[in-house]
Amino acid sequence: MIQTDILIIGAGPVGLFTVFEAGLLKLRCHLIDSLGQPGGQLTEIYPKKPIYDIPGYPTVLAGDLVDNLMEQIKPFNPGFTLGERAEYVEKVGEKMYQVTTSKGTVHQAPVIMIAGGLGCFEPRKPPIPGINDYEDKGVAYVIRDPEVYRNKRVLLAGGGDSALDWTIFLADVASEVTLVHRRDSFRGALDSVEKVMELAESGRINLITNAQAVGISGEGKVEGITVKHKTGEEQLVSVDDFIPLFGLAPKLGPIADWGLQIDKNAIVVDTRDYSTGVDGIYAIGDINTYAGKLKLILCGFHEGTMAVQSAFSYIYPDKKLSFKYTTVNGVQGLPKEEEATA
Repeated sequence: MIQTDILIIGAGPVGLFTVFEAGLLKLRCHLIDSLGQPGGQLTEIYPKKPIYDIPGYPTVLAGDLVDNLMEQIKPFNPGFTLGERAEYVEKVGEKMYQVTTSKGTVHQAPVIMIAGGLGCFEPRKPPIPGINDYEDKGVAYVIRDPEVYRNKRVLLAGGGDSALDWTIFLADVASEVTLVHRRDSFRGALDSVEKVMELAESGRINLITNAQAVGISGEGKVEGITVKHKTGEEQLVSVDDFIPLFGLAPKLGPIADWGLQIDKNAIVVDTRDYSTGVDGIYAIGDINTYAGKLKLILCGFHEGTMAVQSAFSYIYPDKKLSFKYTTVNGVQGLPKEEEATA
C-alpha cells in the first residue's frame, strides 16, 4: 500500500506542477495515471506540437515542457503509478481516503487532487464505413510524431485548432497536404486561419471547404479518400495517410461515481481553493468547471497552486502557513517516498 500526503489523479502538466507547489510546503505527492508515462495529452497526443502561451517560453514543444516539469519536481521525489486507472475511492478514516486502481494498487492519502485533464478520453471518429479497418494502416486520430509523414501525401479533416495547427506544421514536412472542412469558416484561432489561407493561396497546401470525407479505399492500407462536396459531386484524393481531427470525446470514467457535483462532464469547484465540496478532494485543470473557466495550462498551474495552499491547512489545521518566495528560500527536496505494508 502506498501512503502519501496528496494523491494526484492525473500526471499531465497541471498534476506535475502541483507536485512542485506541494513540495515547497513539505507535502509528499504520488500520481496515478492511466497512461504509461507522465505528461498526459502533451506526451500521448502531440509531443512535437509547439505551445506558445507558457510564461517565459516564446515557444516550447509539448514534450519538452513535460521534460522540464519532470526536472523541476525531481527534488521532491514524487511517486508514480502509471498505466493504471483510479477506480475506487473510499473514506477509511476521519481524514484519510483510500484509492484503488484498475490493477488493484492501493493508495492512501488525506487529500486527493483530481487533475485528470479531460478524464478518460477517446477520439471522435468520422462516420466513414470501414474506417476501423485502416487504423494504424494510414488512419490516425492523433499525431504523435510528425516525422512519420515526412515526404508523404497527407489528408487532414477538421476545422478546429488541431486541424489548422497540424496543417501548418505538416506543410513543411509532407510532400502534399490537403485539408478538408465541411464549412467555409473555421473554429480555430484567427492567426492560424490566416496562415492556412496563405498556404492555400501560395499553393503549398490543398484546401477543400464545404466538403467532407465520406469514403476510404486501399489494399491493406490507405490509398485514397473520397471527398463529397455540398453540391453532391465526389472526388477521389490519392493519399498515403488520412488524419481526421475532430477532437476528443471526454469521459470522466469512474470519477463520475465519486459523489462529486458534475456539470457537462466536468467537476464543479469553489474558485477560492478549487475544492469540490467534498472535504479533502480538489479538482484542478481541464477537468473542473466554474464561471469564467479557461482551459489553459497556465490557469491549471494557478489552480494547483491555490489548491495546495488549502490542502496544507486541511491536513495541518493547527499549523500556521507562511508564504515564502523561492527566490529567498530556494527549493529544498523531500526524502524519498516510502511504501507502507498492508
